[in-house]
Amino acid sequence: MRNQTRRNVLAGLAGGLLQAKTKEPNIVLVLFDDLGWRDFGCYGNTKPVTPNIDAIAAEGVKFTQAYAACPVCSPSRAALLTGKYPPRTGVTDWIAGRAQWPTAKLVTPRTGTFLPLEEVTLAETLKKAGYRTGSVGKWHLGGNDGHMPTDQGFDHNTGGNERGANAYFGPFNLPGLEGRTAQHYLTTELGIAARKFAAADRKPFFLYWPNYAVHLPLQAPGQSGKEGTYAEMLRIADEKIGLMRDQLKAAGEYENTIWMITSDNGGLLYEGKSREAVTNNQPLRAGKGHLYEGGIRVPLIVKVPGKTKAGLEVSERVCGIDLYPTVLELLGMGKAEGIDGISLTGLLDGRKKSLKREALYWHYPHYSNQGGVPGGVVIEQNWKLIEFYETGKLELFDLDKDSGEKRNLSGIERGRAMKMRKLLEKWRKDVGAVMPKENPNYDPAKEDQGLFGKELPTGPLA
Repeated sequence: MRNQTRRNVLAGLAGGLLQAKTKEPNIVLVLFDDLGWRDFGCYGNTKPVTPNIDAIAAEGVKFTQAYAACPVCSPSRAALLTGKYPPRTGVTDWIAGRAQWPTAKLVTPRTGTFLPLEEVTLAETLKKAGYRTGSVGKWHLGGNDGHMPTDQGFDHNTGGNERGANAYFGPFNLPGLEGRTAQHYLTTELGIAARKFAAADRKPFFLYWPNYAVHLPLQAPGQSGKEGTYAEMLRIADEKIGLMRDQLKAAGEYENTIWMITSDNGGLLYEGKSREAVTNNQPLRAGKGHLYEGGIRVPLIVKVPGKTKAGLEVSERVCGIDLYPTVLELLGMGKAEGIDGISLTGLLDGRKKSLKREALYWHYPHYSNQGGVPGGVVIEQNWKLIEFYETGKLELFDLDKDSGEKRNLSGIERGRAMKMRKLLEKWRKDVGAVMPKENPNYDPAKEDQGLFGKELPTGPLA
């Protein structure tokens, strides 16, 4: 029954596009890993390391309050490709997730270890509609047991497996990159593969380009020190995007290509126990692994030839789940069933100022490698409520006045906080969110032995 429903959904979505008389646009979806929301020049980075991305932003739309669907990677990737909140897919932590700490206050649920095959991805929908589909880069949504990109609608996969690489210099243990040596740099090799895929056929293509950059380990040719290495990692990734732009222009395809550029979660603040910053999320609070703004706010750039108003800045709060329905509407393919995202098309030319969405939600029932604790979030207009699952503590912030989340207003605005908490509870029930449970072996003397409440090591490209 599930397979029949899946076929019906794909057939219905593809029908509109297959009847089109003109060549459909190419789509390039670039996903950075652990990118801070201020890392691009167009978002405030004073170092000139992203001129090509900044140029695309100048030609398109920059969203100033965009969010990832989770403060860590795999759930955000699942959400991006399905248009669904992470609890619906069962992937709520990075795959395969961290082990349960035996004396923590809560026993956390196990995350799904792959994106379920019954989920209809954007790649599957576009492939059914006649697109060539390619994934070039970090997959982290399953592995060789039948859950690779090629099992989820991608014709082509370079560099993607169940998690990722341990280094940016070869040799790589990644599909399509075998045989590389220490002279080969991962971001460069992925850029070559991306351009090769784009040029392989005149047929319209969907390129999903999830870079490993700028995730740990911090490694770049000829660099030492965190700041310089991080900047060079970003510069090289931007350079490869520039080469793709040049190739599309030379082929006469640039003005027939949709660009979307974003990140899977907020920027990582610290490497391990070091307090030497990796990136700067200020004035936002915290970073990757946390439900504060620094952990979930990300850059988002969208350029659609003939549609986007060049240089437009949009302050409406949007999320990674919105990209799937946006692509479908841009291509005249109608709406997908059972997804949570809302199309952003009305915002791209300035016609609309709001999506009229009730609220945005997050559910992260895990202890993160970066010191984040289990919790949930609801953002309703300018108000953000965080519920911490260990204690039930609530924190309420007015994001329009306090983007740094410094002043907890849950006591002053008690009625609003309770109303928003009920919204969050109802949403969790609707999406089937699994909650953590009290740990019978909880030991307050041992719960924080360098594991919780502090910035922690993330491990090799987790």
